[in-house]
Amino acid sequence: MLRPKNATRLIILAAMGLALALGYAAAQQGERGQTSYMPVDITESFASLMARLSAAKPSVEQEHNALLNERYDLGDHPAQGVTMDRGKPLQEGVRVKLPAGMTWDGLAAMSPDQIRDQNLFPKGFYPLPHPKHQEGGFVFPHFVIDAIKQQDGRALTRFDIDFDLPDHFLAEFPPAIYLTPRPELGDVSQGRLVSLTNYYQLFNGLLTPRQLEGLRLLLTPFPQQQFNATEDRRTEVASQGAACFDCHSNGHQNGATHLAPDTRPQQFRHRIKTISLRGLNIQRLFGSQRALKTVEDFTEFEQRTAYFDGDIVIARKRG
Repeated sequence: MLRPKNATRLIILAAMGLALALGYAAAQQGERGQTSYMPVDITESFASLMARLSAAKPSVEQEHNALLNERYDLGDHPAQGVTMDRGKPLQEGVRVKLPAGMTWDGLAAMSPDQIRDQNLFPKGFYPLPHPKHQEGGFVFPHFVIDAIKQQDGRALTRFDIDFDLPDHFLAEFPPAIYLTPRPELGDVSQGRLVSLTNYYQLFNGLLTPRQLEGLRLLLTPFPQQQFNATEDRRTEVASQGAACFDCHSNGHQNGATHLAPDTRPQQFRHRIKTISLRGLNIQRLFGSQRALKTVEDFTEFEQRTAYFDGDIVIARKRG
């Protein structure tokens, strides 16, 4: 038998699920995009583009932060006695804000039609927009940017947007690494961020030559939509690109975000957060947005989609 609180939660979830489904169905009747492709021939100079987007950055961030604060309680509310590997507290509490004057019990007592008609569906359950949804692309937390800059000398700072979520909601950094065949070693990262400049020192003697080469590839930067050498990049200095472990720090995740490449037009694409690679060795299907049978298929698909927003034409230009 369900406890009253559990029953209330189920009623709320059922009502919200139906309301969201109705809203999603209505959204599908929206405007069709004019084209599926991004422009290839950029006529604006890089200096002009950088100046224009840098000037627009404060207003873009102000609008996005207003949306976040309207939807969520972003305060630092650490759970007592519950931490990550190195002591960073986990957050607790309900963070979605309700419309003014509404309570969770009041919402549970309403029908899905009433929630929809009175526009009382909590906005925190709508898809979370990208910090710059009209463009998307990789956006990294500041601590990842600082660490990569210090260790490898690469700049992952975008001049048009910064990461949006507070640090206390993100995984501790750098994450610990535990090797399945050698659990007695504990955290083999030694509390450091694994990068192209230290991976050999950290793992030589622990991994096989084949595994070391695989790790090197995961740490090697490749051209990406916003981080590359073309005139429409989003970094001040031309860049070699981004590496797999820029998002999957130490094989885990760091909160880095971008947009799923699987739909058009742009406003229908949804934000995704980097997932952890822990446990990859026992998975049979791969991908947060799709089910691919092998890691090899997934990496090829990811290179063509996440790295270039699903546009095979622009991928050729980027290299």
